[in-house]
Amino acid sequence: MLSAVENGPDALRASIQGIEFQCPRCRGKMHHCTEASDSLLCCDCSFPMTLRNGVWLSLPIERAAYFSRFISEYEIIRAAEGRGSHKQEYYLDLPYRDRTGNNKAQWKIRACTYAFLKKNILPALKTSYNSSPRILDIGSGNGWLSFRLAQMGFSPAAVDLLLNDYDGLGAAANYESHLPTMFLRFQAESTKLPFAECQFDAVIFNASFHYAENYEKCLREALRCLKKGGLIIIADSPWYSQAKSGERMLAERRTMFLNRFGTLSNSIASLEFLTDERLAALELAFNISWKRHVPFYGIRWTLRPLIARLRNRREPAVFRIYTARKAV
Repeated sequence: MLSAVENGPDALRASIQGIEFQCPRCRGKMHHCTEASDSLLCCDCSFPMTLRNGVWLSLPIERAAYFSRFISEYEIIRAAEGRGSHKQEYYLDLPYRDRTGNNKAQWKIRACTYAFLKKNILPALKTSYNSSPRILDIGSGNGWLSFRLAQMGFSPAAVDLLLNDYDGLGAAANYESHLPTMFLRFQAESTKLPFAECQFDAVIFNASFHYAENYEKCLREALRCLKKGGLIIIADSPWYSQAKSGERMLAERRTMFLNRFGTLSNSIASLEFLTDERLAALELAFNISWKRHVPFYGIRWTLRPLIARLRNRREPAVFRIYTARKAV
């Protein structure tokens, strides 16, 4: 439900389904003037946040220009990898089954991670006074995780840069008829979110945190939106014991991308991987303490580091789940 107030210096922030907003450009208050409004306007800089095809467009024009090449290259690569489908069943089966068969190994990892989250981490968010916690899903892609969270009784909000109908926020329309209330979707960047502070019970980066250009800026913005004592979750971002292993991975991947797709896919300087040193720096910067969780992805996956050493190959990536509570 939309709630509205008149514009003015003392105006309250506009809200949708109980979530209050702020301008992603200048941090000013957003308002709308009628109950039926499908757009919000910043009280200070007049930035318009509009609803189009079910997605709230929260990316200022100058930031859209900044990300345009990255989005274009990323969509080309994802399409070539066989992401998405014309069939609704494909999306409804995720993460448990990849009906296309194009990325089965990756979806097996996603399914194991989600099963661990569902059993061991997410239930603790629900309490007797908060039976439908708000979860911010940053880097949501087609929205499969937000869909699963909604099925579990959470109130998710999905954020991504991509709008397309096969791998971006547009694809989440496949879930609408299967939920009593469709979760909110926002095109926005992770360091300039359109939400007022301290509103979410959890923020999750599912296979997305490593796309950040600056981990500290990205985490600072997530913590701003998180309630005191709320939970940060970083899942399925590649970890290496040494930064040089991650750098070798990046060099190998860029060569592969150039040969296969005709692009290095490096228009945005994403950090791409985690190390203990990088995680420790974030602990120090934000007075948090990471808890490490290790889902079981199968014996073959577990043996990969050992096999790599025996064959004198580069250290393979490790996937874990990291959680931390915002200081009270």
